[in-house]
Order: sequence, then C-alpha cells, then structure tokens
Amino acid sequence: MAVTRKPVVEVRRSQRRRRTVSAYRDGERVVVLIPDQFSRAEESEWVDRMLARLAAREGRLARSDAELLARARRLIGSYLPEYGSAAVPASVRWVTNQNGRWGSCTPADRTIRISHRIQDMPDWVIDYVLLHELTHLIVPSHNAEFWALVARYPRSERARGYLEGVAATAAIP
Repeated sequence: MAVTRKPVVEVRRSQRRRRTVSAYRDGERVVVLIPDQFSRAEESEWVDRMLARLAAREGRLARSDAELLARARRLIGSYLPEYGSAAVPASVRWVTNQNGRWGSCTPADRTIRISHRIQDMPDWVIDYVLLHELTHLIVPSHNAEFWALVARYPRSERARGYLEGVAATAAIP
C-alpha cells in the first residue's frame, strides 16, 4: 500500500479575518488562511479539515477517461439496456476544447467527448450529460424518441435546469 505524505503547510494568520478559513495549493505547499485569534488547537483542527477538503476537490477533478467509460457502461445498463452494444461508445473522453457545449457525440465513429468544465459538477449532472450523449448513439437527432430515452434518467429535468443556470451565469449559449 502506498503511503501518502502530508504536504508542507504554511499557516497565515490574519487580524482582519474573523471567522472564515480558506486554503489553496501553491506548488507543493498548501497555504491555509485563518483568523489570528484561533488557538493552536483550532489551527490544527482547521489545517486537517482544509487538507481533507483540498484532497476531496482534487479527487473530483482527477476523474479519468477510464472512469468516464465505466460510468457510461453503468448508465447503459440502467437506462438503455435493450439497446445493448448499439449504445456502447468506441471511446469516451474528457476534452478541454469544448467551451460552448457540455458534450458531443459523433455517431459515425461512436465517439463521445465530455467538456472538462463539468468535471467538478455533481455526479448526477455528469450522468445526465453522458446519458444525453450516449442516447445520440441510438437516436442522432433531438427528436421525440431521443428525449423520451433521455427522460428515463430520473434527474434529467433537474440536471438540465442546473446546466441552464450555470450557462446563464457564465453567459454560455
């Protein structure tokens, strides 16, 4: 089993900071910003909390293409089981060149690309985007049959609303 070592932590105390605590990575070091009045015990507690939060955030961002393909297979089994191999993509991958859409599918070569912008969104939103693109392998257009298949996902309307809200705040079409 690999041993993970604790990163170098720099604690910065601020007299202006009253209640909030924040942390960020600066190269190999983690900087934790805390109020000046915190005791050493509070400092230690908050350093541990903030290291855990950073690790969780970085774990979400480190989602791989292999994990995305495994997720796609689970979604096919749950929502498109009768389509079998027709719903299985040749590849599914995260891409950084999609800034105007959440995902895309090319039915001719059975490839799916998902924008890196959704990597830190909730799992149910990622599942929706992925199922949307998987459905294009079966129905290439956005017709009634397509939307009926996407609607099998119980959180589809909620995910669409979430994405519309994100797009509206970021002024993304």
